[in-house]
Amino acid sequence: MSTVSETYEGTIEREIYSAPQIAGAIEQLAARIAADFAGQPLLLLGVLKGALYVVTDLARAIARISDGPSEVIVDFICVSSYGNQTRSSGEVRMLKDTTETVTGRNVVIVEDIVDNGLTLEYLHALLAERKPARLSTCVLFDKPYHRRVDVPIDYVGLQCPDEFVVGYGLDYQELFRNLPYLAQLQPWVFST
Repeated sequence: MSTVSETYEGTIEREIYSAPQIAGAIEQLAARIAADFAGQPLLLLGVLKGALYVVTDLARAIARISDGPSEVIVDFICVSSYGNQTRSSGEVRMLKDTTETVTGRNVVIVEDIVDNGLTLEYLHALLAERKPARLSTCVLFDKPYHRRVDVPIDYVGLQCPDEFVVGYGLDYQELFRNLPYLAQLQPWVFST
């Protein structure tokens, strides 16, 4: 039986953030969010598919904090701007809407990565129209080099280099999401 890393052997150029570094960033984000929403109900709204791992680990980390939110509900929304490309198309498409009501709730949009900002801008505008009590954003990896719009980011975990990265929810053609760390791919992977 092979491990995840062995499955992708030869495709990884370098590890950027290790699993322990990511776990540490998640714990710090959880502490800040828990403090800001202490005693209040909270809706964590993960952006699929990439934020699946972030939301799961963030919700668990918040639950370990005794003086945090009074309750945490997790929901997901699915949008796409990449398709199977390594650069965003610039067009954001809604693939799945929320199942939970946003109106009157404290909502934190949870993203794996923010690059050009278009997806986050779209989501912020869409959800603001639904009149949440408070709307915040949490991003594990901030990649500001190609930012096309100024988007509000309330909670930032780690700075991402100006490389195409995979792992911890981020993919290339639906592969590599399950890597427990953030990595840069070998250039030959894109040409196959």
